[in-house]
Amino acid sequence: MTVLLRHYDHTHAADLRDLLLNVHDDCYAGPDRGEFDSRERFAQFVDHWSQGPGWVCIISHDDDQDGQAVGFAYGAPLPTGSPWWSKIAGLDPEFTHETGSRTFAVSEVVVRPQWRKTGTSTRLHEELLTGRHEERATLLVDSTHPKVQALYEAWGYSALGQTKPFADAPVMTAMIRPLTPRSK
Repeated sequence: MTVLLRHYDHTHAADLRDLLLNVHDDCYAGPDRGEFDSRERFAQFVDHWSQGPGWVCIISHDDDQDGQAVGFAYGAPLPTGSPWWSKIAGLDPEFTHETGSRTFAVSEVVVRPQWRKTGTSTRLHEELLTGRHEERATLLVDSTHPKVQALYEAWGYSALGQTKPFADAPVMTAMIRPLTPRSK
């Protein structure tokens, strides 16, 4: 399997929307799929995250299968005054102060089931964070998925606390990792 990584930004969002939704559908298909994991709900997240000029998306393509998209990762810097940290108890206000360039939020890392355990998610994630100027990265993980949280810990993240960012969301563990900004 030869996986190629391609970079996109907010100017490509409209063209990528259906592809992102289709890959997401492959990952969350099944009869026990909840409303939070529905295509419609995910479309709201894609539309929200991708409209800002700081949005970055990396898509992996299997070159051995006519370039089929096998997964993606995307995120954006948290904007000034972001409420990202507001539902996590016990955090210092200085820690939660966002400037628009302090924290990069990894919103999604999604890999189709047949390409899992191939290193694709690690490659997508690392490519997404390569060269970032922010001092740290953050993400949320469903608290009922300890294996996924353990993977994020292996990538250098530490758990900060739990949050329920939306009424229909599961309880999530907020995680953070320091970044090494590139030279300016």
